[in-house]
Amino acid sequence: MKFLVDNQLPPSLAGWLCDRGHDAVHAYDAGLARLDDRTLWSHAVADGRIIVSKDEDFLYLANQPDAMGRLLWVRLGNCRNTQLLAAFARAFERVEAAFDAGESVVELS
Repeated sequence: MKFLVDNQLPPSLAGWLCDRGHDAVHAYDAGLARLDDRTLWSHAVADGRIIVSKDEDFLYLANQPDAMGRLLWVRLGNCRNTQLLAAFARAFERVEAAFDAGESVVELS
């Protein structure tokens, strides 16, 4: 799977995803940090990437009738990076299975 990690999540999350065999980039590292949400969404769709974000604006974009993108919507409150990565580790098998089954929005909480 290909992921684009949004700005409000740490770059270490993209590294964690890469360590598990996925193609993942952080918006900042990809030079996309200054894009508005719609443009970032369009970029992810064009590149076949799943947006990983806490931003509810992406949920709105993902639920449009003609939406082509996918979203991993992170519903965790503020937490340390170690806690965030631990939550991903606990839930990621389910997340992968949901995207493999064709889900366009998967919630991680």
